[in-house]
Amino acid sequence: MGFYDTYVVPRIINVACGTKPVSYQRRKVVPMAEGRILEIGIGTGLNLDYYDPSKVEKLIGLDPSEESWRIAGKRAKDLPFDVEFIGLPGEEIPLDANSVDTVLVTFSLCTIPDPHTALEGMRRVLRPGGKLIFCEHGAAPDANVRKWQDRINPVWKAVCGGCNLNREIPSIIGGAGFEVKQMETMYLPSTPRIAGFNYWGAAQAR
Repeated sequence: MGFYDTYVVPRIINVACGTKPVSYQRRKVVPMAEGRILEIGIGTGLNLDYYDPSKVEKLIGLDPSEESWRIAGKRAKDLPFDVEFIGLPGEEIPLDANSVDTVLVTFSLCTIPDPHTALEGMRRVLRPGGKLIFCEHGAAPDANVRKWQDRINPVWKAVCGGCNLNREIPSIIGGAGFEVKQMETMYLPSTPRIAGFNYWGAAQAR
């Protein structure tokens, strides 16, 4: 990766994904995680403060950006549970099948180049009965907003580290072998509508 992707993008994402409305959404979903947890796209560690320590056996944070790890490591050092950072050396999550109780993915499915394959990998590492907890922005239900999402997406994606504005989050999750058990949606306040339609909830493997 070049200088921009290595050093600039993690800081842009740290700011954009750390706004008050986004942080409020994190506060809703992160405490649902329990047991041995895999957080996909842990990034700079914006979720770390919202875990319920009484529920966490271990947290494994997956992210390809070592610069993000460095920032996240500062946030993780005083936590009362074990945090391990891992990369993605190949196409497959480097964990055994059926090895985690919860997979948490927040504001990351928008960026993953092949979300279907990634979600299949998340399903592989989840234990039977385990939960996928998600909180993502994506395609808006209003035609006019969606039109602008589609129009702006190529530039947005180039500037924001591969982030897509217009992904159909429920369809992507369902298409990878999960059944959405609960989901809520809303436009986040004080957020541009093209980037502010939020889906959050929980799913289990079929």
